[in-house]
Amino acid sequence: MGAGAVGRVRVGEGSGRLSVETEVELETVDLAATPLRELNQRLHDAESGRFRIVNPNGAHAVACGLRAPLDVEILGHVGYYCAGMNQHAHVRVRGNAGTGLAENLMSGSVVVEGNASQSAGATGRGGLLVIHGNAAARCGISMKGIDIVVRGSIGHMSAFMAQRGCLVVCGDTGDALGDSLYEAHLYVRGAVAGLGADCVEKPMRDHHAAELQSLLARAGFDDLDPSDFRRYGSARRLYNFAVDNAGSY
Repeated sequence: MGAGAVGRVRVGEGSGRLSVETEVELETVDLAATPLRELNQRLHDAESGRFRIVNPNGAHAVACGLRAPLDVEILGHVGYYCAGMNQHAHVRVRGNAGTGLAENLMSGSVVVEGNASQSAGATGRGGLLVIHGNAAARCGISMKGIDIVVRGSIGHMSAFMAQRGCLVVCGDTGDALGDSLYEAHLYVRGAVAGLGADCVEKPMRDHHAAELQSLLARAGFDDLDPSDFRRYGSARRLYNFAVDNAGSY
């Protein structure tokens, strides 16, 4: 069964054949007693498994650099760069998160049940980031394929130079949304304080509504109606330098 697994043998009804079910044990790590480096090394060495981390007490870089399909639950608040550079793992923070949450996320998912500080999902290349509360400034800055869904509101300069992926904001946004935007899709349900350079409102077509509905469902926000959102994207005026646009760069 492998380390950390519990095996059970069942006889299938009417089949006369044996089947094996595997239950993965939940490993609990107390950061009040375990050094952070030891925790992260344990997570890096694991090929699979379920982990519960208690007493994070705002520690930085918790569950960074994961490369396996782990399920990691963090009970409490975390500091900077939680779940950064994650591949394949699913990380849930039952608290708030500091600067750089899920930075450079590659795949898998990161869910924060509280609020997130600046630069959540920065430079993310894939995967899903869900924030149940609010996110501060520069959410999704330079995103390159990550999908971000924020149940609350976000701060200024969010989606700055966003290249690919989707940013869904169920609340309001700060100023300069989507400044110098490339091809990311931005969906906002609430008020937009101001758009950045080269970011404009665009029509919500059927395939955009379907994309948005899928993202809301994946985030667990099925109670929201895609028709209440507006779509924003690049006007594509700044792709190549033009002297008439010099003041916008």
